[in-house]
Amino acid sequence: MFKRLTMLLALVALPVQAQEVRLVAQEARDELNAASLLRALEDDASPQDYIAAARADYRRLLTALYSAGYYSGTVSITVDGTEAANIAPLAAPRSIREVVIAIDPGPQFTFGRVAITPQAPQSTLPDSFATGETARSDQISGAVDSSISAWRDIGFAKAAVASQSITARHSANQLNVDIGLNTGPRLRFGPLVVSGSDDVSDARIRQIAGLPTGAVFSPAEVEAAARRLRRTGTFESVALTESDTIGPDNTLPIRAQLSDAKPRRFGFGVEVSSIEGLTLSSFWLHRNLLGGAERLRVEGEVSGITGETGGVDYRLGGTFTRPATFGPDTEYFLTGQISREDEPEFLIDKIAVETGFSRVLSDDLTVRAGVGLLRAREETAFDTRSYTLLTLPLDATLDRRNDPASATQGYFLDVNTTPFISVDGDIAGARLYGDARGYLSFGAEDGVTFAARGQFGSLAGASLTEAPADFLFYSGGGGTVRGQPYQSLGIDMDGRTTGGASFVGAQLEARVTVRENIALVGFYDVGYVGATSTPGEDGDWHAGAGVGLRYNTGIGPIRLDLGTQASGDDVAEDLQVYIGIGQAF
Repeated sequence: MFKRLTMLLALVALPVQAQEVRLVAQEARDELNAASLLRALEDDASPQDYIAAARADYRRLLTALYSAGYYSGTVSITVDGTEAANIAPLAAPRSIREVVIAIDPGPQFTFGRVAITPQAPQSTLPDSFATGETARSDQISGAVDSSISAWRDIGFAKAAVASQSITARHSANQLNVDIGLNTGPRLRFGPLVVSGSDDVSDARIRQIAGLPTGAVFSPAEVEAAARRLRRTGTFESVALTESDTIGPDNTLPIRAQLSDAKPRRFGFGVEVSSIEGLTLSSFWLHRNLLGGAERLRVEGEVSGITGETGGVDYRLGGTFTRPATFGPDTEYFLTGQISREDEPEFLIDKIAVETGFSRVLSDDLTVRAGVGLLRAREETAFDTRSYTLLTLPLDATLDRRNDPASATQGYFLDVNTTPFISVDGDIAGARLYGDARGYLSFGAEDGVTFAARGQFGSLAGASLTEAPADFLFYSGGGGTVRGQPYQSLGIDMDGRTTGGASFVGAQLEARVTVRENIALVGFYDVGYVGATSTPGEDGDWHAGAGVGLRYNTGIGPIRLDLGTQASGDDVAEDLQVYIGIGQAF
């Protein structure tokens, strides 16, 4: 017994030797290389590892040949001249000089007679799965999967393979395929059976999921229900599965297995600008306030600390949202905010309340409508006044970015308009704002990203002196033109500066990854502010340019931008520094 144990330990602890693995094959080399465990072994692998990988490679390499359409191939793997299949798993030699993988793929087969029956109405087999096409095995599985999916899409949830005959005709180098499907009955959605959640009521979970009980089964509806539950943020995990058995009257129960997330969360943010000063922000979030996946988010921000942009700004607000209100894709919201904006050209103390609904029209398109009440006291160079506005905010957002925190592909569009009127009728108008962003990456591992942003704003119906000061447009600073002082571009009225009635801005960035978590950035920003609601009629523009550094972290990239003026009489006169978390856009 002791002797056997000693021999086994000696085998495991064999000294590492230099081995060479050669692949001898004329066809399908890429597929064979990718499939081989031997070819993937590290240089310091032991002889025992090589023997184990070689014995496993026979099946893997044959599977790779089938995937490429070769059904009469032969595989030989020799270890120093001995066929690996003849070497016992625990009888590896003490050293290995050479491993040779010799493959004769034989002729490539084409499809002969092919059939997958029955087919769902208005469905067709893929063009690659047809007589005369290369008989790749993955084309067979793909055609079967698409045929079953076509039946499932119209309600036959239990469609499956009932019979199959796959015959290789070596004399003709052809592969005949005959697959029979059993569609089963057309099913309707049964009840949604909920388990795993202790904090959210089953009734609310069913409301949020919005699974149409009694309607014809649809995989898309199951996926949509899972997305709605995940979108609440209340659950750590969401899994919707179909019952294995068919219920009464050809119904199919769906099981929702949920896991509750921690109900509370908090976070904070920090941003620094050499001109705008320090900005501190924080939030507290409750994910399930009333037991129905309602969310309450309280957030505060203090900005302009030690800045050169007026005084210190304050903001404290809260947002309550209730999913699945008037339908599974409609969310109710109620927001309130108290704020002070002490800007170079105005001072506003404001209380605002807004309520309304947002609706998810698709995975990436959301619309929002509400009604708001705003009470403000405003001081400008022209007047000191108080007013109460009734607002009607409308918004639409289309987000097709691959990563909202640090996008490299896709685009983002947001358009909002806010008609407003004061309760005394003295102030009336509408503010329109649009934000468009696009991203394109290329090179090794998408190491170079071009990012572009366009902004548009227009104020109609109210003059520059009538409109609320914070509804007017300025340019300059981190959100518009980096390198230019904060809100440095406005409209000159009788020697006093005010915001404009129109705005156009553009930001261009080139982000180049130089190391795994480090990227260098070059940027050029421009901004235009006009005195009329139509850009280009009466206004001015300015530009800024600079370089930046990004360091990727688990919570987003840390951003450092250095910008300076790129237009006007003070080109390159000042250096502005911006530090924050997340990309500039």
